Amino acid sequence: MSETPVIAPKWRLFHWQAIDTQGNIQQGDAIEITKDSIYQQLFVAGLQPLKITMIRRLTSGYWKNQERISVVRQLATLLQAGLPLVSSLTLLANEHPKPAWHCVLHNVAKGVREGKPLSAMLSAYPDVFPPIYRQLVSIGELTGQLDQCCLQLAAQQEQQAELKAKVKKALRYPLIVSVIATFVTLLMLTLVLPEFAKIYATFDAQLPWFTRMLIGVSDVLVSSGPWLTGIVSCCCFGYQQKLHPHIRWKLREQKLLLRLPLTSRLVTDSCLSQVFQTLAMTQRAGMTLISGLTAASASVSNLHFQTALDVIREKIMQGTPLHKAFQGSPLFPALCQQLIKIGEESGTLDELLLKLALLHNNKANSLADTLSQTIEPVLMAVMGVIVGGLVIAMYLPIFQLGSVMG
Repeated sequence: MSETPVIAPKWRLFHWQAIDTQGNIQQGDAIEITKDSIYQQLFVAGLQPLKITMIRRLTSGYWKNQERISVVRQLATLLQAGLPLVSSLTLLANEHPKPAWHCVLHNVAKGVREGKPLSAMLSAYPDVFPPIYRQLVSIGELTGQLDQCCLQLAAQQEQQAELKAKVKKALRYPLIVSVIATFVTLLMLTLVLPEFAKIYATFDAQLPWFTRMLIGVSDVLVSSGPWLTGIVSCCCFGYQQKLHPHIRWKLREQKLLLRLPLTSRLVTDSCLSQVFQTLAMTQRAGMTLISGLTAASASVSNLHFQTALDVIREKIMQGTPLHKAFQGSPLFPALCQQLIKIGEESGTLDELLLKLALLHNNKANSLADTLSQTIEPVLMAVMGVIVGGLVIAMYLPIFQLGSVMG
């Protein structure tokens, strides 16, 4: 069966001050859902609470992926050095510079010391440790190779993070250039062109149609600027707060990215790399295909791929071979299905899944580099046409006047 979704509790970071039995003031940090829980913990520890202050809410965005990878890699290193699990977790907790991470690792170490499995303690913090972490750690506990599973997990997550950052950079560049071009255009229309319009108003001649059109646009922007700014701001705010978080809107956005000529292959190869890399890792760790598909679905951010993987998982649960389960999904090319079939028949499924992951990872990296190199001159040309057109519109009456006088 697939893993039951875990509802993440709303953790908060608190700072507390209390008096011990000797009358000394003690202080520290703790993460809990409410202040009452901290009061109870302090009383149980024989401390008299003085002050408990909430520092911040710990949303899922607080826990950075790079920090998470660093913790797992350091844990693997300490375990390989021969340190016991509890000692390794305690050392990581004491050395971590962030109070929230210190509290989480301290609580995890405390639970393990009390006899709870590490995977169970990680499950208590679903915002901090995604399902793939909990599943791989559980496999490591069962096989006695926790250090190897942690190293494998860290390497896989680092590769995914690197590819994701590269894809985001490639997609972000056109947006930044477009914003700059729009800003320059508005600046010229609202500040520069009106000054030229005042000069042209003294001419006793009809202006070229192109100049008249742009002056009309400039007049509308200047006179209705505050209203237009307010409307645009409200639209952006409404999109960010209401539309963007909505699942149906995200589906439309991601579907558009999968259809646009410049982004479709980049997004697809990036997602395929993540999916096959996760499947290869879970297969090597000894997890079932169903658990591997669950982990792969959780590792990819594209909702269309998540839906496709959920459908494939349902087919696997009904006894369908993996290569046949992939058939019918347009997101997975025929080459993937053929290689998976070979892997199933030869007993080397994990190796072929890893080859597919590397193939699509290399393609995504190549496309990211090519996209930046291709879009840059195109955007520069478009920006040049816009700015050049505005400059021509501003100086065209002067050229026309000079030709008439000549």
